[in-house]
Amino acid sequence: MTEVNGIKAPEKLGQGHFKAMAICWLLGLGSLVAWNSVLTIGDYYGILFPNYHPSRVLTLVYQPFAFISMGILAYKEATVNTRKRILIGYTLFFLGTLMMIVVDVATSGRGGIGPYIGICAMVGVFGVADGHVQGGVIGDLSLMRPEFIQSFFAGLAASGALTSALRLMTRAAFEKYHDGLRKGTMMFLALSTFIEFLCIFLYAIYFSKLPIVKYYRSKAASEGSKTVMADLAAGGIQTQTDIEAIPQRLTTKQLFIQNYDYALGLFLIYALTLSIFPGFLFENTGKHQLGTWYPLVLIAMYNVLDFISRYTPLIPCLKIENRKGLMVAIGLRFLFVPAFYFTAKYADQGWMILLTSILGFTNGHLTVCLMTVAPKGYTGPEQNALGNVLAFCLMCGIFAGVLLDWLWLIGNGKF
Repeated sequence: MTEVNGIKAPEKLGQGHFKAMAICWLLGLGSLVAWNSVLTIGDYYGILFPNYHPSRVLTLVYQPFAFISMGILAYKEATVNTRKRILIGYTLFFLGTLMMIVVDVATSGRGGIGPYIGICAMVGVFGVADGHVQGGVIGDLSLMRPEFIQSFFAGLAASGALTSALRLMTRAAFEKYHDGLRKGTMMFLALSTFIEFLCIFLYAIYFSKLPIVKYYRSKAASEGSKTVMADLAAGGIQTQTDIEAIPQRLTTKQLFIQNYDYALGLFLIYALTLSIFPGFLFENTGKHQLGTWYPLVLIAMYNVLDFISRYTPLIPCLKIENRKGLMVAIGLRFLFVPAFYFTAKYADQGWMILLTSILGFTNGHLTVCLMTVAPKGYTGPEQNALGNVLAFCLMCGIFAGVLLDWLWLIGNGKF
């Protein structure tokens, strides 16, 4: 049995493994449920602010804050207190969703530039929170088991699937009622607020005390990681590491150079996805038999297939581990651009739903394949650094995709 700093590696999966996976899933859910709620209630904001392109503008507001905060924290990752970083992020998510409810209640659901600025401000807070949470959690889990990363990314996708399913149900339940759309929106934001509070509780109180988590963090500390010290202390462990015995870790630049293909791959995955989702699906797919339900169905299908595909890499024959194979698959996704253009112009809604489903499936599957393969073979501090680098590249891809999404408006008279 392996032992690090007096902490033995759990031999049985029952010693915290499945509990850790469940918490990682919930942490992933909390990392995106607030933002996905904003995306999913885009139809409400579209009616409330019809002249301001909320489905695109809110995404454009969100990304710079997430991009800058994650970039700074990724650069400083070796000295950042990961525990404090993650708790600050979830707290900001909690306060942001709560304030969005307050803004809507205070204005009685009226539109106008004032409430719109308030909503944009809260979305900016979500961006800062995302920069704290995703890089911190991905870096932290990268030094543990690949299943934990997979569970976290499955939770990220589950937030989209959950919000889409609830949106369809609340839309059907409240459609005939006065202010029905607004009632559904308030339910969404209230649920998001509760989930963020649950994430704060689980991470602050419970996660650090799981035996398997304490083992991997102790192992990382023995290899020179400073980012896990506060979490180890929260788990009741005081570490004393022989500094002279610690092997010198690769620099962040060296890690990036060794993994430039993985970094580029993540960038391209999300640049392509966000150039289509959600703005194109809301504003550029025309009118069909489903009416106002059409964009909601498209968003729901994307989110459901994205969620399912986060589990398909667990099937060995479906997991892509070859670096060249991953890059070829990522490159082939750019065929979605002409496919979506011609489908929106000439095909019916069935083909668009199918195409959107494939977009979601490939997004989730390739992300998990890449993120679970990349950290293998490195020490704990290097895995944490690489996790932060890859999370930042993912965010760069999202930011680029959001900007590229505006190109669909050229020539249609709506810019």
